[in-house]
Amino acid sequence: MSAETAPPIRWSDAESYEPYIGRWSRLVAREFVAWLGLPPGARWLETGCGTGPLTSEILRVANPGSVVASDPSETYIAHARSTVDDSRVAFAVGRAEALSADDASVDAAVSGLVLNFVDDPSAALVEAVRVTRPGGVVGAYIWDYAGEMWSIRHFWDTATLLDPVARRRHEGRRFASWMPDELAHRFRAAGLVDIELHPIDITTVYADFDDYWSPLLVNQGSAPSYVATLQPEAVAALREAIRRAMPVAPDGSISLPARAWAVRGTVPVSA
Repeated sequence: MSAETAPPIRWSDAESYEPYIGRWSRLVAREFVAWLGLPPGARWLETGCGTGPLTSEILRVANPGSVVASDPSETYIAHARSTVDDSRVAFAVGRAEALSADDASVDAAVSGLVLNFVDDPSAALVEAVRVTRPGGVVGAYIWDYAGEMWSIRHFWDTATLLDPVARRRHEGRRFASWMPDELAHRFRAAGLVDIELHPIDITTVYADFDDYWSPLLVNQGSAPSYVATLQPEAVAALREAIRRAMPVAPDGSISLPARAWAVRGTVPVSA
């Protein structure tokens, strides 16, 4: 039913990312920024900004003095620059593990839906601590893939019933260790103190099943990259199996709960 080897995951098509994940990240980002509670005028740095969902909410909610937002994808950065029109933000191509910012140059370093995807999460957190001033905040949020992120769990739970190869890409399995205790441990290991965790619960609402299924056909992200390896008859079988499993309302809409775990820590102030 699928390729013999796990397919590469594409994160380069900005237009396709928005209906797949971007629209839901924006809802989480709104609560995340409010929860951090930074004062107006703060200097922010964001890594893995993608198409700009978290960047936009920082600008809208937090009234920052400045935001430096980076992502390794030139395509994503170009899209963010074209859609986020604000003189307070500067976009740049860059990796979370090697930031160009000076030591202690920002009040907050944040990321959304990124930390579990970077090649070296520990190095990324160490860099975030380096560029944040003493007393400043490092924060992140990631999906609860193994628990309450049902739009993605429905896909992978069904795919693995039809195709054992899908187990290798099941994000609930791949990120099973990224639970709140592990997030707190990683932040402490990076030297942060006063660690706090916060669940952010949203509802992903789809107008109909096509609204759910269409973003899975664009080879953008883990699930769509897997679908791209399947033969047409296998795609049709997977589509029908997922459709049958979905809780469809009388009006045809689909509402699925989704949870992200947010974590924050403080850069210690030297005695």
